[in-house]
Amino acid sequence: MSTAASAKEKEQLLDDVRQVLNSTEELINTAVDDGSQHSKELRKRLSDKLGTAKAKLRDAEVAVVGKAKEAAKATDQYVHDNPWKSIGIAAGVGFLLGMLVSRR
Repeated sequence: MSTAASAKEKEQLLDDVRQVLNSTEELINTAVDDGSQHSKELRKRLSDKLGTAKAKLRDAEVAVVGKAKEAAKATDQYVHDNPWKSIGIAAGVGFLLGMLVSRR
């Protein structure tokens, strides 16, 4: 699997987790409070866990962005160090994609 595809999948996963966390937060905020001690404790625990999950999500986002930047820098450096090789690879990939598309 390529680094770009892997980064894209990680970003999609982070987006999905972010949506789940936001939905959970909305659910906690709209939940009916019956006034019991048990319900208050449950809301507090859920809020605490949600805060922890959001913090971990932010850390994961920072890591994904950092790795994506590293991959982009490495690719840029490779292309600058090997311009003709890069052109040849790009031309070969373009040719193969053209062949695949023309078969349809």
